[in-house]
Amino acid sequence: MTTQERAALIKKYKDGYKQVADALQGISDAEWDFKREPGKWSAREIVHHLADSETNGAIRLRKLLVEHQPYIQGYDQDEFAKRLQYSKRPTEPALKAFEAARATSAQLLDLMTEADWKRAGEHSESGPYSTETWLKIYSDHAHNHADQIRKNRSAYKEKK
Repeated sequence: MTTQERAALIKKYKDGYKQVADALQGISDAEWDFKREPGKWSAREIVHHLADSETNGAIRLRKLLVEHQPYIQGYDQDEFAKRLQYSKRPTEPALKAFEAARATSAQLLDLMTEADWKRAGEHSESGPYSTETWLKIYSDHAHNHADQIRKNRSAYKEKK
């Protein structure tokens, strides 16, 4: 990955929270829990997923930066949603956790050296996992979910 490619991904990563916040702007109570189709997540569930994923992601980045050959454990996001009752919980604390995890990890991204960008470990599900792999995944993550929220809200308005 070139320095320019990395800089673009870092910029995108830093914009992720804003994208989600913008997608949620003016959301109604009914829209929070609307699902476009069975098996898809509501905006409420997406926000809780983002909080859990981003806090996991923040730990993953730190493990990659600090530990020798870290083992990065995968997790079942659907089981998290079910067992942690995403559909029943208020979203404000989750949004704060998502925002804080992003902000503190962005600070680290700005301080990373070339040697830090070469660090890697092993992911339990996907194998070799580097700081660059981490950045590629998490730079898109919030944007993808912001798009899901927008699609949910659009579908809700069409059904009304």
